[in-house]
Amino acid sequence: MISIKKANSDNLDFQTLVSELDFDLTAYYKEENAFYEKLNNTESIKHVVVAYNEAGLPVGCGGIKAFSKNEVEIKRMYVSPRCRGKGVATVILEALESWSIELGFSTCILETLKAKPYAISFYKKNNYQEIPNFGDYKIADNSICFQKKL
Repeated sequence: MISIKKANSDNLDFQTLVSELDFDLTAYYKEENAFYEKLNNTESIKHVVVAYNEAGLPVGCGGIKAFSKNEVEIKRMYVSPRCRGKGVATVILEALESWSIELGFSTCILETLKAKPYAISFYKKNNYQEIPNFGDYKIADNSICFQKKL
């Protein structure tokens, strides 16, 4: 059973998981690393969730960041490779969506990489619709963006 803990980006388990995520993403970013690095700064993420397995070990995370009055951006979604395919990402995403509603947001938006078809299919499976790239991602040719009305 997966448990979820709400926290902020200072949470040490969140920081550890984000370090794993950043290492994983270096294979995708290549020459765009500096561009994405500034967009993936966790200091501006005030609301995060960390998923824990039955043994109490952190296995995944995600965060939300206000983008506009009604939109919240999903950031830093990650599940440890050893726990993928077990529904952890869905639990994290649902927790982030619920928290977004509690905070008064009506829409979740997010960005992922075109080179990550498993992420794209995950978001589509969870009723996210492709949208034009938003914000700084407008100039990112290898990004794809999604939204979901809550």
